[in-house]
Order: sequence, then C-alpha cells, then structure tokens
Amino acid sequence: MATPSKGSKSSNGTSPAAKTATSEKNQARAVAESAVDLPVGAVLVVSERLSELVEPFTGRSAAEKQLKSYRTQLRKQVKRTERRGTTARRRATTEARKTRNRVEREARKRQRTVETTLKRNRDELEQRVRKAVDLLPV
Repeated sequence: MATPSKGSKSSNGTSPAAKTATSEKNQARAVAESAVDLPVGAVLVVSERLSELVEPFTGRSAAEKQLKSYRTQLRKQVKRTERRGTTARRRATTEARKTRNRVEREARKRQRTVETTLKRNRDELEQRVRKAVDLLPV
C-alpha cells in the first residue's frame, strides 16, 4: 500500500480530494431532497385544498347549508354585476345624448351664421346692382 506524503493532508486530517467529494455529495443530496420535497409539498397543498372543499359536504344538512350559502353569494354577485352594467349603460347613453345635443347645437349655430352671411351678401349685391343700374344713362 502506498503511503501519502506528509504535505498531502490538510490541517484536520482530510485531503482536498475528500473535501471536494464530500461537498459534491452534499450538493447532490440537497438537489435530490429538493426534487422529492417539491412534489410532496404540492401533494400536501392539493390534499388540504380538497379537504377544505369536501369538508362542508360531509353531512347532508351541512351540504345543504353550504349550497344555500353558495346560491346566496351567486345571487348577490349577479345582482351586483347587473347593477354595474345598468349604471355603465345609463352613463354611456347620457354621454351619447349630450354629445348629440352639442353637435346639433353647433350645426344650428353654423347654419344660422351661413344664412346670415348669405342674406347680408345678397342684400349688399342687390344694392350695388341698383346703384349700377341707376348710374346707367337712360
């Protein structure tokens, strides 16, 4: 058997190769534990959630009570959603009506402005034509 030389051992009596092997072994163990712990933890979480879901339905009266509670919650949620929809529809209708009224008001104002301008221009043209006709020698 070969005897290791004096300089190959560390101060605590283990060689650097043995330390590396131990370190790698610990890392491998940690990875293996993690690979096992994750699915086990997931199974435990799922089983807890399932027991929470199934627990209210263990007895008939408890199940009926829980179903009644679910129905009530659902009814409240549907009513709340319906109210929100009604409010949104009303708000959108009001906004559309306001916009339509504003556009119609602006259109009437522009129409009046155009009609006024046309009338003024027509009257001015008629006056100029009369003056021109009056200035013509007869």
